[in-house]
Amino acid sequence: MVVLWLMGGGALGLDPVPTSKWGGLPVMLMLAVLFLGIGFPIAILLALGRRGSLPVARAICTFIIELVRGLPLVGLLFVAAILLPLFLPPDWTIDKLFRTLVALTIFSSAYLAEVVRGGLQGLDKGQGEAARALGIPYWKMVGHIILPQAIQNVIPPLTNTAIVMVKNTSLVLIVGIFDMLSAARGAATDPTWPAPSTEGYLFVAALYFAICFSISIYARHLENGVRARSHS
Repeated sequence: MVVLWLMGGGALGLDPVPTSKWGGLPVMLMLAVLFLGIGFPIAILLALGRRGSLPVARAICTFIIELVRGLPLVGLLFVAAILLPLFLPPDWTIDKLFRTLVALTIFSSAYLAEVVRGGLQGLDKGQGEAARALGIPYWKMVGHIILPQAIQNVIPPLTNTAIVMVKNTSLVLIVGIFDMLSAARGAATDPTWPAPSTEGYLFVAALYFAICFSISIYARHLENGVRARSHS
């Protein structure tokens, strides 16, 4: 949010920076944080809908999940960044970075939903039945009893999916988003200040490794905390 605020000219009299001039590591981090942060709540709703007892909601959630998981991310990016403007009225303009963010959010939410659904299926049905017998409302039961246990059980696959999604941000260069990999390529081909291409790509790889390894370390910390609380 701070990055968006600063880029929008919200502090110290800064001029707004159009998204067409955004690039490099900030774009990669902003996309990763936003589409995972927005996609995870959507994934929870999709998983609950697919596991729910309402036939219409279950059919809609199942259709969305299976449709998105059956499509490649590159295809979704092309639809969002290139094909979608062709179907809109001429006077309608939607920012390309925003369209890319929506495509990444939809893609990540479908995969995260299946991971959450696996955690829900691994729980004993007796807990929900006991909560309903005690008169606990549905959403309070889900938020305080079901979901915490389900998410704790699937921390490793959630971590793996999050790491894969972070690395998938490198695909946005295909639709013209100037991400970190594009910055390294641009530096290597700059005729005025040419940079060594090998060192640039190795630096980008080191940044991706540092980010993904940090996510893995944090997930391990969460697992250890859950394990310690369960044994106490």
